[in-house]
Amino acid sequence: MSAFWRGVGLIMALELKQRVRGVAWYVILGIFFVLVGLVTIGGWVITGFGHSSGVLFSSIVYFVLLLASLISPALSGNAINGEREGGTLATIQVTSITTAQIVIGKWLAAWLASLVLLVATLPFLGIVVAIGDVSAATVASSLAVLTAELGILSAFGVGLSGLIRNPVFSVVVSYLLVAALSLGTLIAFSIAGSVTQVTVSSTSIEARYDSDGDYLGCGAPSTSTYTMPRFDPYWGLLVVNPYVVVADASTGDFDEGGQPLDLFGFIAVAVRQAQIMPDTDPYYDYCVDSTSTSWGGPEIATGEELMRSGAPSWFIGLGLQTVLAGLALFGAWRATRTPSGRLASGSRMA
Repeated sequence: MSAFWRGVGLIMALELKQRVRGVAWYVILGIFFVLVGLVTIGGWVITGFGHSSGVLFSSIVYFVLLLASLISPALSGNAINGEREGGTLATIQVTSITTAQIVIGKWLAAWLASLVLLVATLPFLGIVVAIGDVSAATVASSLAVLTAELGILSAFGVGLSGLIRNPVFSVVVSYLLVAALSLGTLIAFSIAGSVTQVTVSSTSIEARYDSDGDYLGCGAPSTSTYTMPRFDPYWGLLVVNPYVVVADASTGDFDEGGQPLDLFGFIAVAVRQAQIMPDTDPYYDYCVDSTSTSWGGPEIATGEELMRSGAPSWFIGLGLQTVLAGLALFGAWRATRTPSGRLASGSRMA
């Protein structure tokens, strides 16, 4: 086993040296650092100079995930087929390095390179945590899941670069896959819920008052019928969304009223709310007590209560993403291993 990991380490070292040898990598890091800095400063001003540090912290984490989604496919989407196009893959394959070592080494190198982007944001995240009230549990859980998501994105790129012969096409497919998970799931969820309508019959009782504002008693019940979208059968579409996974896995901070203090909480609560079937027969009694400000409608659960009662889904989504990433890497190993039983027409052998 030690010999295997030594080979993996050799491939990682070669891959990382190729990245840091040129100026482009440092330019990307510099631009990334500046962009995160601008987002931090702008968010700090917008949120009232740190009064909503939870929103600012979660915004930076999501911004890192967004930029990584844009950068990672470009960095890892030609990891294997780029070597094949350059005629250097065969040079490695005639050594004692195995195909599994090549695929795993390139994946780990791509993951490590994406983690450098996360490390570049740690100073800004540290400042936000220092000036605000973000809990340690939220920091640890969100960064841990973000690290895992970066590894999955890197696996998609490396895996597709082995499965697809054309480097440009593999990069494009990597982008499309990331877009399908991030935007496609959200679009499919919205469309499916919007076309699935449910009929609601709402009954309400209003209090009656005279022209002087004196209470006269309760009016007759009135019923109104309307349709509304139903999303609860389709909330599972959001399970594999990377942004939902990060939000649902993060512990989340809530105020005294049980409302979220960061974007993680808002998104996670929205997903938990989507799990609940709409009440098709609500009853609103505004005349329960004419001397009271309370009303007789259905009780509205707080965000914290929804988080406790709903079904967590982040581990399912992360598990499904891991399976997809594993299949991509396995496919890359199958397509890259030597000797190859069959090559596609026009494929380069050396």
